[in-house]
Amino acid sequence: MKLLDSNILIYAAESGQEALRERILAEPASVSVATMVEVLGYHLLTREEESDLRALLNELIVFPTDIVVAERAVALRQQRKMGLGDAIIAATALVHHCPLVTRNVDDFKHVAGLELENPFEAKEDT
Repeated sequence: MKLLDSNILIYAAESGQEALRERILAEPASVSVATMVEVLGYHLLTREEESDLRALLNELIVFPTDIVVAERAVALRQQRKMGLGDAIIAATALVHHCPLVTRNVDDFKHVAGLELENPFEAKEDT
């Protein structure tokens, strides 16, 4: 199972991104509850965008932020300056042993033991 970063969820919900959506839903996928808050909490989100995101979220497993994830996020933030959302997302991936699918690889490459996948990488290299 893979854990999707917020940016991947946003891209996958966009019109014209059917191939990405199909690719990420081809196997069980998940998100952190922090991703749900980030994408649905965006203040300029239209009703249509919210509907599209909620439909996509309904296809995914949403991992809660329990004490184990919270403690891991604390440890990550103590090691290096890191935003709260990114720390919770990275901690969720580590605790649940999931590779993190993100376009923002640079935001997470310093996290020891975190496997990263960029679904846009191959497309950009060609």
